[in-house]
Amino acid sequence: MKSLLLLGYGAMGREVHKTLRDNRYARVKCVIERRERCEVLRQQLDGEVDVLSTVEGLANDFDLALECAGHDAVATYVPELLRRGIDTIIASVGALAEPGLPERLEHAALYGNAQLVLVPGAIAGIDALCAAKIRSIDTVSYTGRKPPRGWFGTPAEDRADLASIRDATVVFEGNAREAARLYPKNANVAAMIALAGIGMERTCVSLIADPNVTRNTHTVHVSGDFGQLDVTIAAETLPTNPKTSALAALSILRAVENRVGPVVM
Repeated sequence: MKSLLLLGYGAMGREVHKTLRDNRYARVKCVIERRERCEVLRQQLDGEVDVLSTVEGLANDFDLALECAGHDAVATYVPELLRRGIDTIIASVGALAEPGLPERLEHAALYGNAQLVLVPGAIAGIDALCAAKIRSIDTVSYTGRKPPRGWFGTPAEDRADLASIRDATVVFEGNAREAARLYPKNANVAAMIALAGIGMERTCVSLIADPNVTRNTHTVHVSGDFGQLDVTIAAETLPTNPKTSALAALSILRAVENRVGPVVM
């Protein structure tokens, strides 16, 4: 039985933990959360797992860490986990838009002989995009379309009256690095596409608030020597967080299965 460390116990973290309770090969043994949430979380989990606010003093006997805590957690906790030799799966891929952080994580992984795993999250086709990059990719574009409520609490509120718009409204146009930094809770998909393909600066991103859709919709268009790739996902959100696609949590769970199960796909 593999021992797992879970970073973050928000909507995604809860979903991941709930599903892993029935996993035959792995169990969450410890959760890292913000200090002010730890005591309440200990009461909620009632001794099922350890709850800590820091990785200092953490035992090194974890087989795998799962990050579901957001961009700050990637910069704060993940380098230390990698240096300790703990393989780490991250959901908040958009954090890698921060200059210098990818190199810092790579150096930590090399030092600890560990592996950093980026999950596709709410988008499909990443395997094909990574394969196409081996030869040559000419263009990559990504369009993210969500109901207006999915953009509450983001810079989109300065671009449109989200509570009353009736037509699809572009709230951002630019490259993947800008999208990931301005919309950290919405643009992990854009960052993943960029990292898998032609980079942050060359990946074109449009983000749209659309009152006519009920699901978070992600569309990717890629062209290159391999031919053409078009992918569209219309994803249901987690019931407790309209900014997070349910498929993002499932992507973490699939990555765990591929690390601990006897068959990998």
